[in-house]
Amino acid sequence: MKTAITAVSGQLGRAIANRLITETGKDNLIGIARTPPKANDIGIEIRKADYNNRKDFDEALKGIECLLLISSMDHPQNRIPQHRNIIEAAKARGVKKIVYTSIVGDPEKNGFSPVVKSNRQTEEDIKKSGIDWVIGRNGLYIDPDLEYIDQYIADGAIINSAGDGLCTYTSRGELAEAYAHLLTQEVHNGKTYHLVGNPISQAQLAKYINDAFNTQLTYKAISVEDFRNNRIKDLGQLVGTIIGGIYEGIREGAFNLKSDFEKAAQRPHKSVPEMIEAYKQFRD
Repeated sequence: MKTAITAVSGQLGRAIANRLITETGKDNLIGIARTPPKANDIGIEIRKADYNNRKDFDEALKGIECLLLISSMDHPQNRIPQHRNIIEAAKARGVKKIVYTSIVGDPEKNGFSPVVKSNRQTEEDIKKSGIDWVIGRNGLYIDPDLEYIDQYIADGAIINSAGDGLCTYTSRGELAEAYAHLLTQEVHNGKTYHLVGNPISQAQLAKYINDAFNTQLTYKAISVEDFRNNRIKDLGQLVGTIIGGIYEGIREGAFNLKSDFEKAAQRPHKSVPEMIEAYKQFRD
């Protein structure tokens, strides 16, 4: 089955492509990227397409039977029509299966909700398309927390508004393995999976980072408003509001979910210390 991966030049798309290459080889794998030269090093055929351009996807999806649709990183209000461009092109080109990388979270109650709500709409659009489908709702990546370690060390603490809330972190590496199965096995068709790990608090995250990196971090909880304003100041209104909403969601329990990862990947999800160790090895 010829499979295409959208946004293949991004970190998740690249990780999934590399996993599929390991499991099934390169011959029937196509990457789709807005800027193809950024993905040439993957070693597979790369086709050009922009999420905003339906005609691009009419061309890029020729001969494709299975499609991994990686959720757009654009403003929430832009995601729905962008994804519809791809879904409609997939229907026109006779794509037989769409696997979509959605996300967990609350679609109504915090600053991250517009992102979640837009993903839920795309889930419905895919289900109504008449094409076989699988929905993966990704947990929060632990990778960005680890990439932020220098700032944590400078602050002497992990500082956010999550409080005692629990978060079922995952990683791009874990998700890559899960999606390789979802793309290649028909048993998953018509199912929605929460692709998350084991729940931990921010205080536990600080301990695990200390154990791995020999740091002396603590966890400091601040108010939702203070953290949101801090993030807006550093990252701008859109991204700051979204990041603030993520940690508000952790505080409210929106990211403490029962995991379906083992059903998808056919093995248990790695523990947080194991994911941190994998990150260290990759970084080194």
